[in-house]
Amino acid sequence: MRAALWLFILTATWAVYACVAPHLGAVKAMPLTLAVCVLLMLHAIRHERAQPFAIKIGPGGLSVWDRAGRVSAQARITGCAHWSDSLLVLALSPERGREATVLLAADALPRPVFRELTVLGRRAAGV
Repeated sequence: MRAALWLFILTATWAVYACVAPHLGAVKAMPLTLAVCVLLMLHAIRHERAQPFAIKIGPGGLSVWDRAGRVSAQARITGCAHWSDSLLVLALSPERGREATVLLAADALPRPVFRELTVLGRRAAGV
């Protein structure tokens, strides 16, 4: 996914240059092109840092931790969607605030943990 993201950034940067250069000229198009590239890279880095790093399954629900060691989501599981043993979407409801969703790929977790989360999600959803 990281390679696809960086490929997207390169493609988008080239597209900006290809669209702007005929109108402004090659030299004047470069600052705008570089600004778009930097902006996309900063957002990609911010997105990467916001990704969950660790998941803790507890009796009261699920805690999702980021790379900095902070709890990014802590809530009880209220529902799930499960696709052919490869993808799991859990709906999390915190005590206050808005509902969050966590998307988990089967190959990102050990098999027993993925099964346990699937069971918890199905119980919460009433399936």
